[in-house]
Amino acid sequence: MRMSMKHKYIIRCLASVVAACFVLCGPIYAQSNSSTKRPDLQTAEGDIFDPTREQKQTEVYEFAVHYRLTGGYLQQNHRSLRANYPNMYLHGGQIGVTFDFLLPLHFSMQTGLLYSLTYGTREEHWAQIDAADIYGSTNYLKHRVYEHNLTIPIRAYYTIPLIKKFNMFFFGGPQLQIGLSAWDKTDNKLTPMTEQWFRTNGKEVDAHDLYSNELNRVNIQMGVGGGFEWDAYRLEAGYDFGLNNRVRRKSTSDQHMWEWSWFVRFAYRF
Repeated sequence: MRMSMKHKYIIRCLASVVAACFVLCGPIYAQSNSSTKRPDLQTAEGDIFDPTREQKQTEVYEFAVHYRLTGGYLQQNHRSLRANYPNMYLHGGQIGVTFDFLLPLHFSMQTGLLYSLTYGTREEHWAQIDAADIYGSTNYLKHRVYEHNLTIPIRAYYTIPLIKKFNMFFFGGPQLQIGLSAWDKTDNKLTPMTEQWFRTNGKEVDAHDLYSNELNRVNIQMGVGGGFEWDAYRLEAGYDFGLNNRVRRKSTSDQHMWEWSWFVRFAYRF
């Protein structure tokens, strides 16, 4: 039985459709088959089973400078380890601007210029040295010291990222402190004979600047500390150890005084 021309045409159309399906579905099947293929564990990367591996971004270092406005509390300690210079604590504030130079591997270097104003008091009591002492037990000098300083820090910072924009950091390094003035306003409660003895031996009993002849203006310190930062805000604290003798005019050859300090500061990056 011969097929009609109409039947032959239908068969040819069906054959064309089947061939087209093989041509189009072949690559899709091959791709799906290769994607479901199990990985070679000897050559696969370490995070092959991490579902977020394609979402991770490689950290790229870019040099930048962060400018910060900082301010906070400062306590300075005139400290004599040999007890041959009167100790005194000064309390006050510190403000300034710092510059952070970003380095690779979460390191950075900081410098800047800080101004501090601190205030402290101490008393020197002296025994009665003359029979006509009308002051009795009030034979003393009271010192009220106002200290103005400029500080240039050189710190190395290491930052540890915690969550999102919240980080923890540590720092260490030297700083140079330059004394502007340390005005000593004395309250003189000395007997005339004691005051005369002080003046004869070159001891100041009137208001004067300690940096004029008693203390060195330059103070070199080494400090350590740390803190936390979130976005542009930073809270830090640290301690600085004085390295050089601040006593300029010595009563004895072995007289020493170091100025140590600790601080708590808040900084804002702008």
